[in-house]
Amino acid sequence: MAECRSALDTLSDNLAGADGDVRAAVALDRSLSCHLTDLDVTFTGRLRQGRIDVFGHHPGPPREKAEIRLALSGDDLVAMVDGRLNFAKAWGAGRVRLDAGFRDLLRLRKLL
Repeated sequence: MAECRSALDTLSDNLAGADGDVRAAVALDRSLSCHLTDLDVTFTGRLRQGRIDVFGHHPGPPREKAEIRLALSGDDLVAMVDGRLNFAKAWGAGRVRLDAGFRDLLRLRKLL
């Protein structure tokens, strides 16, 4: 659990330090949830000003529908942040689920 929280913090730092298309893609102000399917825990937060602010976590699936929703295993989250797993390949293989509004998906596709 601590390793996954650390991975989310690292991801936030990486996004904040990005520029160009990546920076433009994450320049949103949206609620965010990340459900870790193997741990059955959901982290909640907000994507704003190019950073992910994690507010907390709770057991089980998301309690409320966030504007951007991720679902994946804790191991896959850590591997993606460490650069050992490509998001696009993991998403294409069904290992990662990303749900968001159509306009947000168009912007977030730049991250792929």
